[in-house]
Amino acid sequence: MTRLLGVSGLRSGYGRIPILTGIDMAMEAGEYLGILGHNGMGKTTLMKTMMGHLPATAGSILFEGRDITAMKPYERSRLGMGLVPQGREIFPELSVHENLRMGLAAAANEDRGVIDAVLEDFPRLVRLLDRRGGALSGGEQQLLALARCLCTKPRLILLDEPTEGIQPSIIEEIIDTLLALKTRWKLSLIVVEQNLEFITSLSDRILHIQKGRMTGELDRDAVLAGEVGMMA
Repeated sequence: MTRLLGVSGLRSGYGRIPILTGIDMAMEAGEYLGILGHNGMGKTTLMKTMMGHLPATAGSILFEGRDITAMKPYERSRLGMGLVPQGREIFPELSVHENLRMGLAAAANEDRGVIDAVLEDFPRLVRLLDRRGGALSGGEQQLLALARCLCTKPRLILLDEPTEGIQPSIIEEIIDTLLALKTRWKLSLIVVEQNLEFITSLSDRILHIQKGRMTGELDRDAVLAGEVGMMA
């Protein structure tokens, strides 16, 4: 397998408040990597730093062997990274179709055929194309945020707390969709999540983050069985 991402000694935070205190992790192309941890342990900060929305104060991020630590978010996007942020951040006043076109605007080359290709994996959105994003349910908004990100043709998606505030029926649909994308789009994924069933259903490996550091890899079966007490 080919190394896709390597993070070494990564530090970041907000002003003088350190959050990431030395993150070391790596993943292969085609891998789905889960990161599990309580609130306040640095999950969202890690995603923002990897995407370039927060500057790294130390350490390095390599994407496909290229040092992207100092790159801006749009530069990382054009290399093949995409972020689906916590809270989804769709455009509520725009239609579903217009939200997808905003995803095209972030791509290196605007290809209108991409939307049609993306919608093949998001059939629920097809009947909602003219509806305002703000009128969708939480689960439908999450599907839209995923689809919009996919319009940039990413090789790696960073997915931040995707099940927050979403009904169980659509959580299952999101799992099925992401597993299908892994094959159809040759996608790699990093997902940070507290929903144990969701993260174990998707992830090839699960890492534990605590106080801004990775403390090790978790056994999937033990996580699902609730035997990892600190994660409950």
